[in-house]
Formats: sequence, C-alpha cells, structure tokens
Amino acid sequence: MNADERAVTILLVEDNVDSRVIMQAWLEHAGYRVLLATDGFAGLALARETRPDVILMDVAMPGMDGWDAAARLKSHPRTKSIPIIALTALALPDDRHRARDAKFDGYLAKPVALSRVVEEVQRVLQHVLGA
Repeated sequence: MNADERAVTILLVEDNVDSRVIMQAWLEHAGYRVLLATDGFAGLALARETRPDVILMDVAMPGMDGWDAAARLKSHPRTKSIPIIALTALALPDDRHRARDAKFDGYLAKPVALSRVVEEVQRVLQHVLGA
C-alpha cells in the first residue's frame, strides 16, 4: 500500500466475544482495518469519532440494540452516509423487511460464512462508490 492508499475501515459492533474475535481476524486477513465496539452505545460513539467506511452491526445487543444505534447513525449528519450491514440471527422475511425499513444497507443472517461477510462488505462498498 502506498502513501495515498489506506485500508478500508470497518467498525464491527458485536457483543459476542467469540464472534467478534473470529470476524475481526477474518476481516483483517482480508486486508481491512477493523475497529471494535461491544454494544450500541460504544458503536455510536466510535462511528461518530472515526467515521469508518462500513459498519457491521449486530442487531440483538443489550443496552442500545443495533436497530436503535443504526437509526441514530442514519439520522446524524456526520454518520448518515456510512453504510451499515445488519448482522442478525433473526432470519425471517419480516426481519429482512425491518432491516430495509431501518435503512440498513445490507443484511447478513447468522450463522454466516466469513467469506459471505467479505462479499457483502465489497458489495456495499461498490454500491456506495457507484462502481
């Protein structure tokens, strides 16, 4: 990577330690820079501070869940353009509609193949960049 290039930064908001560790290692191996938050409150603060390129957001977390965190991010001028991908064990058709209505830019149902996570990040980035 030359001085003009930088790694794409992904904010992973996930309360499950095992999922967080595995997904972080996989994403870093794929060449991404990964920031971590363990709940919606921390994810919201870190997103506003760092403005990552993409957010992977677990929706079922204690405290502030991913639905509320995403709504707050999408309504704030500093973070509204950051694409957010829902990570959820909720995989019913109504859950997909809820994610779309909540303005998530992508949706991944757990358990998810790690290669599928990278594919979805790439898809969202291409969509945002208009490629």
